[in-house]
Amino acid sequence: MKPTIVLVSVDSNSVLLGARQFVNYLRELIDKYNLKDMVEVLETGTMGVYTQGVLMAVFPDDVYYSVKTVQDVEKIVLEHLLKGRPVLSLEIPKEKLKVVVEKEKVSAETRIVLRNVGVINPKNIEEYIARDGYFALHKVLTQMKPHEVIEVVKASGLRGRGGAGFPTGLKWEFTAKAKADQKYVICNADEGEPGTFKDRLIMEGDPHSVIEAMVICGYAVGATKGYIYIRGEYYGSVENIQKAIQDAYEYGFLGKNILGTDFSFDLTVRLGAGAYVCGEETALLESIEGKAGRPRLKPPYPPTHGLFGKPTVINNVETFANIPMIILNGPDWFKSFGTPNSPGTKVYSLVGNVVRRGIVEVPMGTTVRDLIYRFGGGLVGGKELYMVQTGGTAGTFIGVDKLDVPLDYDSFAKYGVSIGSGVILAMSEDVCPVDVALNTMQFFEHESCGKCTPCREGTRLAVQILERMSKGQGKKEDLETLKEIAKVTQEASLCGLGQSINVPLLSILQNFESDFLAHIGAKSCPRGVCEFVTPQKKKVKV
Repeated sequence: MKPTIVLVSVDSNSVLLGARQFVNYLRELIDKYNLKDMVEVLETGTMGVYTQGVLMAVFPDDVYYSVKTVQDVEKIVLEHLLKGRPVLSLEIPKEKLKVVVEKEKVSAETRIVLRNVGVINPKNIEEYIARDGYFALHKVLTQMKPHEVIEVVKASGLRGRGGAGFPTGLKWEFTAKAKADQKYVICNADEGEPGTFKDRLIMEGDPHSVIEAMVICGYAVGATKGYIYIRGEYYGSVENIQKAIQDAYEYGFLGKNILGTDFSFDLTVRLGAGAYVCGEETALLESIEGKAGRPRLKPPYPPTHGLFGKPTVINNVETFANIPMIILNGPDWFKSFGTPNSPGTKVYSLVGNVVRRGIVEVPMGTTVRDLIYRFGGGLVGGKELYMVQTGGTAGTFIGVDKLDVPLDYDSFAKYGVSIGSGVILAMSEDVCPVDVALNTMQFFEHESCGKCTPCREGTRLAVQILERMSKGQGKKEDLETLKEIAKVTQEASLCGLGQSINVPLLSILQNFESDFLAHIGAKSCPRGVCEFVTPQKKKVKV
């Protein structure tokens, strides 16, 4: 008789909701009621989007629960595991289950990056291998030459999923052609943009896919060393990646003479200290080298002059996670998803006022409307949608008139809607665009490294103007000044941080200009949302 499997989502978001406590209590109860021979508890990554509790699934019954308290855990053990009766009060309704576990639009066939997330135990390498893990690496090392690997990646049309969308195969080719005694492969896991957490959940749920892809990349470009640069605050990601690296060495997927071949590759984790600017590839290189994380002048570029001055490939987590499936299934298979110019899928972080927050993976070309209403379940409380930021803090602010824009790498040029890092921040009628713009520019001011004047002074000046405007003290000319700041920072800033400020600033000014104009000279927020900061009363001497 096969044991009952209880699968529990123990990603970092679930841990904040009590997942670790629930798992420990679940195991205690299983011991207490002598169910160890009949019930097995397994931990996994995120199961997709979040309800208000921790997702717990019971197989083979195929029942999913939303657990909020230890009392809920006890009910599941006493009723379902002992008596075989599902706890209806905790069960996720079937109509919601289709979206929660991606059984509708995001089917198994479209889950390329998230194919193992929420399915396997990320700390068990054998579960990864059982789902064709490291098969792509074996194929590459035994059946393909380095240039053939690059040609497959180029033919797939895979573009960088970190936001820039640069062709991945072309980047690999630049490094492969560079002459050097040492080359490097780096995974940029310094995910510092507010609202973006897809890479964190990928690493927590399927760390081996990233490792396998980096080894494949190393073989293709002639690199023998790699680094995964992770934000130090990503405790779950760091723990799972380090465990996966250790296991990969033990199983012969890392180290010398991998799989009995002449190819060797070593992999190390480096922790970031929480600087958003270190997500910029040259600042990241400086940080790994032990220097202050500030951008370098370009050219030269990392593919030829990267880490320690050597040729270096830098891709982000999501980009790497696509590689094993492309190798196994071929470029034509990958191009069967998405659009002609943006093949494949994209993982989105759904945040803000949506009912169901979390990550979903959909084909390129999916609309903003589908992401918010089909996968996100609409807005909390049935409120009206007022504005959306797509692509993260450095992305675009749009109104409801652009909800049917298909998201791909052409959507920004065609419709002014950015795909960026994959954030969909939905905001209801309870937000004020002026307040949102101020919050956004405060972030950029805080995260500017200060190395170049346009970014350092431009962000500071923009914050000062928006602070006045948020209090009703702005002038119409301030809008033109903000647009000028956006233009100057884009053209004159040293790195992508300053250069990207124009995207959120210009888009919110253009699409919500009436809100900014209404704030000028107002005594209170015209939308009745944000609170004006009134001057402090003078102290009266007694």
